[in-house]
Order: sequence, then C-alpha cells, then structure tokens
Amino acid sequence: MIQHINKYPVDEIFSYDKRLKLLREHKLEQTQEKVEKEGGLNEDDYGRVVAPEYFKFKTVSNNPDGKFYGYSGWTENFINLLNEHPLYCDPLDAFVGRGFFFMRNIFGPVWNPAFPYDDLKVLHDRYNIISGIGRDHHFNPDIKMGLDLGWGGIRKKLEYYRNENPAECHEFYDSEIRVVKAISSFLRRTGYQLAELALIEKNPQLSENLQEMARINIKLAEEPPQTMREAIQWMCHFSMFSRLYNRGSSGGQLDQLLLPYYENDIREKRITDEDAIFYLGCLFFNDSRYYQLGGPDINGNDTINHLSYLILDAADKVNIACNLTIRVHDKIDPVYMRKAVQYLFTNRSGWPRFSGDKALVEGFMRCGYSRELAQKRLASGCHWMSIPGMEYTLNDVVKINAAKVFEVAFDEMMADGDPSTDRLFELFKTHMGIAVKATADGIVFHLKFQDQNEPELILNLLSHGPVEKGVDVTKGATYFNLCIDASALATVADSFAACEQRIEKEKRLDFHKLQKILGNNFDGVRGEYIRCMLQRSERYCQGNSLGDAWAQKISSEFSQMVRRQNDANPGLNFIPGWFSWANTLEFGRKVGATPNGRKAGEPINHGANPHPGFRRDGAVTAMANSIAAIQPGYGNTAPIQLELDPALGNTPDSIDKLVSMIRTFFITGNTLLNINIIDEKKILEAHEDPSRHPDLVVRVTGFTAYFSMLSRDFRQLVVDRILSKQGA
Repeated sequence: MIQHINKYPVDEIFSYDKRLKLLREHKLEQTQEKVEKEGGLNEDDYGRVVAPEYFKFKTVSNNPDGKFYGYSGWTENFINLLNEHPLYCDPLDAFVGRGFFFMRNIFGPVWNPAFPYDDLKVLHDRYNIISGIGRDHHFNPDIKMGLDLGWGGIRKKLEYYRNENPAECHEFYDSEIRVVKAISSFLRRTGYQLAELALIEKNPQLSENLQEMARINIKLAEEPPQTMREAIQWMCHFSMFSRLYNRGSSGGQLDQLLLPYYENDIREKRITDEDAIFYLGCLFFNDSRYYQLGGPDINGNDTINHLSYLILDAADKVNIACNLTIRVHDKIDPVYMRKAVQYLFTNRSGWPRFSGDKALVEGFMRCGYSRELAQKRLASGCHWMSIPGMEYTLNDVVKINAAKVFEVAFDEMMADGDPSTDRLFELFKTHMGIAVKATADGIVFHLKFQDQNEPELILNLLSHGPVEKGVDVTKGATYFNLCIDASALATVADSFAACEQRIEKEKRLDFHKLQKILGNNFDGVRGEYIRCMLQRSERYCQGNSLGDAWAQKISSEFSQMVRRQNDANPGLNFIPGWFSWANTLEFGRKVGATPNGRKAGEPINHGANPHPGFRRDGAVTAMANSIAAIQPGYGNTAPIQLELDPALGNTPDSIDKLVSMIRTFFITGNTLLNINIIDEKKILEAHEDPSRHPDLVVRVTGFTAYFSMLSRDFRQLVVDRILSKQGA
C-alpha cells in the first residue's frame, strides 16, 4: 500500500515541520477511512491503516472447527501473513512498519475446544466474569533485549538453546526460529521494495529518504540497530509484528531505551535535536503504544534527561492520540513536570497521564518483591504495570462484575426472607469469594493450556525465561503476577449506602418495597420519586460519607479474598485491582436496576470513579481522597479519571496549582491519574457529528482515542462523564 509516491513537485523542499504537518493530515484521513469502512471502534488507534482492497488474507485451519490453534496453527498462519502482507509506505515518513489488522481478531475470542471448562464457565456466567481464559497477553516485552540482539542475534540465541534442551522442547524452538526467519525475510523484502520506490520517486529529497529507509531495513533484517533512527525503525517493526499477531504490547521506558542511541548520534554529530524530534514524531504516527517517561533510579534520583524533553516536544508537534505516562515521584524535575501539565492543557488531547511511584512501588513490595524490582515496573496499559520481559500478567483482561455479584446476593437475601444490610453484606462476601476463586481457577486453567491454544510467539522472543527453557511464557516467565480486577465499586457501595440510609436509618422504605421497585425498573411517578431519593443518598467520593465507608469496606474484603488465592496456587501472585476499562457498558447491560438509583441496563461506574453527575461543586480533593482510600495496595492501579475545563489552565499560576494538585494526589496514595481537557460545546458538537471535529482526541479510559472512532454508545459514555464535571 504505497501512498503519495510522485505526488509532490520535483523541486519542492520539505522541512521537518512541513513533513509532520502533512503526515498528520494523512493520519486523520486514515482515521476517517477506518470509521467509514469499519464502524465504531472502541479501542486505541494502534497506528493501524485500512487494508487495500486487493489484500484478502485467508487463514489456514488445523482444526475441524475451521480455526487454528497451538504452535503449528499460529506459526503457519503468521508466516503466511508476513509473506503476503503488503508494504505501507509514505515517502514523507522516516519509518515503515504499519499493519492492517490483528490476526488474533480474525475470528474473535480464541479457545481450543480440546480443553473445555464447562464447570468454570457456569460460575463465570453467573457472576459476569471476564475470566482471562484464552485472552492475549498484557505483559511487557524487554525491548532493550531486542535492540541489543537484533533479529539475527535472536535467531542465534534460539538455535543455541535448541541444542541445549531436550527433544520435547523442539516444537517451541522450531516454531520460533521459523517466525524469526520469516521476519528477517519480510525486512529484506521491505528494503528491496523501498529501493525500487526510491528509483521511481522524482523528488530528490524524498527519493534520498526512501534510499535511507531501504538501507536501514535491509540492515535490520540481521543486525542490531546502531543509530537512533535505526533503533526507532526496529521498534516500529517489532510493534507491527506483535500487533499483527495479537494486538501487541507496550513500548517501554522510551527516554531510557533510546538515550544511548541519541547520545551517541549527538556525540558523532550524526543528528541534531531537530532530527531527533522528527524521528520521535514519526514514531508516534507509527503507533499509539504506551510509553513511560521519567521515574526514579535505584538511589531515588530522577531519570528525566534531555531526551525526555524532546519526547514531549515531539508529541506536542504531532498532537495525536499519544499514550505517554509521566512517572511522578518526590524528586521529579519540576520544570519537566510543569511542561507536561502545560502540554496537557494546550493540546487538550488527554496526554500525558501521570502515575504515582510511591504507592505503586510500596504496594508491589507488599507482594514480597524488592524495591529494585518494584521500580522496574512500567506503566504499560490502561491501568497496569509490569517488569519488562520478566512478568507474565493478565492485567486489564480479567474482571469480575461486582454489580452482578451484588444482584445475586440481593436476590438470595430476599428469597431467604430476612433482609438487612448486614445480611446482604455477608451474602455479598460469600458470592464474591466464590467469584474470586472461580476467576483464579480460570487463570490457572489458562496458564496450563494457553500454549496449546495461542502461544506468545512474538513476545516470547523478548522475555527472560521462555527461550532459555524452551517453553511458552505462560509456563516459563520469571514471575507470574496476575491481576484480578473487580468493577462497579461505586455502583455497589452506593447501593449499600442507600439501603442503610433510606431503609435502616430513616425508615423511608423497606427491602420488600425496594425489591418491587427495582423489579419494575423505577416505573411510574412513585418509582421515579424513590429513584431520586435513593440517588441522593450519601455517595462514594462525597468525602466521609456512607458511600465512602462502604467502598472502603468492600475494597478491603475484596483485596483479602484475592490475596488468599496465593495460598492455593504456589508460584502465582494474585493482585487485586478496581478497573472497568470499556466494560462499563457491557457489565451494565447484564445487571438490573440497583438501589443506588441506576436503572436496569445502564452502565456501571467507570473504574474507581464515582457515578457521574451526583455532585457539581468541583470537589476534586474529596474524590481523590476517596479513591486513595480504596486503593487495593499491591502494586497495580485503581485510576482517577478527571474531566477538567480548559479555563483551569489558562494562566501560569493555574498551571502551577494543577502541578501541586497532581503531586498531592500521589502523596495521599493514588496510583494513576487520567485527565481530559475538553469544553462542553466541542464535545457535544463532535458527539452529534464526529466529522465536525475529526482531530478531537479524548482519554477514554487508560487509552486515548479519536472521538470519531468511538461508537455512539461509547461516545455517550464519555460525554456523560465529561458533562458531569467531576472535578471541573
């Protein structure tokens, strides 16, 4: 898929700014094409482009159900895809390496039918659990390993350990070696195609750029990168290969990964800062991967460097859907922190976000890990952390719908005929305990059979353990830290609070009337009156409220339940969390009306945030303190989502106050902060007609996305949250 060859006059000169501006226009055109041809896409941008009409990839089945599984199935199909995948190239860009789809998503959720789990599925369905069985990764590769070895070095490493390990490991090694050889062949073919394009391109500046891209790609087929441009091209290709396979992974600590290449290039006078910013801007166009910036070293000193500043400047120049996370700690460079907040307000695209080093490190140390290991964990996805190349996690893909657990408990209590909030909470704990165990059992089942379902052929290559042992990362990782998230904390806490306040304290209602009203979904004038009364009970995030007390009690009990799963599963470390991601809609649809005044089928609350719309007094601090009080405290996050008005950052003094506010949030124990800066008028216009603001980017949850790429339901969810102005 070659774009814009010979499009520009022979004598036109392209500055870096002009090239980035045109690349941004191309990016918006590609986003619109995705919307028109694929509909609402409630996910990251991923840097993916729509496949050309002539490219029709067909998978080869190795199973009677028409799908493919295990090493043989995934290896064969991935190699076929690499052999057939067309080149995407824009002569204005510094890099190639953009794909058209995820092989993982061709036929939806994957699980090998040879390994049924019917008994577990009954419980997963009862409590609306997203189990993790058959889910793709959510762990970090060690990108530095790949940069150091190159594809030739990775292949040699595989060949060495194949000779060192027994025959039962050969299927693993033979599959991985075939994949790496196919990658090298793809890069050589890409280089040759780029060389041909350089001969065709009439503009000498663009032709020279294509020649350089050709040289780099042919070199990287075997050799490790040596310059900053080569290193970024290697990263772009790794991103493409991992995305094509199964949606890919995080990009790592960008300002440390690229620093040696940048410093060496500067020392050798190969590049200037202007070159570096252009390369970084092209990297962001390539993919919206998660990158972390800053944080402390083992001695507590800040790791922010000159390249960290250039990365922010590059993101500012392109101003697209970037997923940059600033790691905030006591000694963070104050100038850098202020600059990051300034860009958040001037660009209004939801980046950067901020993670709290103190709570994350101390929490992970509570799991028995050293401070040094805890500090190696990176912000990697919507809400999760992992050590590059050393952890296997399923963070963000395992969730329990706590609102469904509450509904099961409430129905059982009413059937017993002895209702009270104490009885309801005891039943809630009983059913949540069953749900947690069923979830942990599902994860154990996944680890046992996932290599025969969907082995991690790409990320195995940059993990410590799999290549050395000759087994998939699901069996060979150094550490197994497995998050079990629950969702709907505010929905459940507010429901308990409403029952306690309106029924037991004030006697304005009884449980039997409540049951009838919920069953009728608050129908009629009387139902609406009671719904409003329940909705105005003391709520979670009001500060020292009944809702806050219930949220803390629920979170504490849930954390203990999750941690108890470690006793039955030696070698596995289960970590509790509160997060919903995009499941707010799906989970809400599975639950009837709830005592907090939420109607049947309506969304649950987002993440650890309160339900939108219940307070408009701008009490950011009360919300932040409430969320800090429910943090599970074992090294993963329960994020804060803030929607702020642009006017809050329109003076130097206001930026300084916001910096102080962010730092205070993390001092009090919060772990991750996502912020949207959007005015009401613009978001409403874009909701009604997304084409009016095609460049509008919002932080949906942990990820940023073009607003136009979201389905109407999902846009409504974001609009409701923004218009409620929690913290505005």
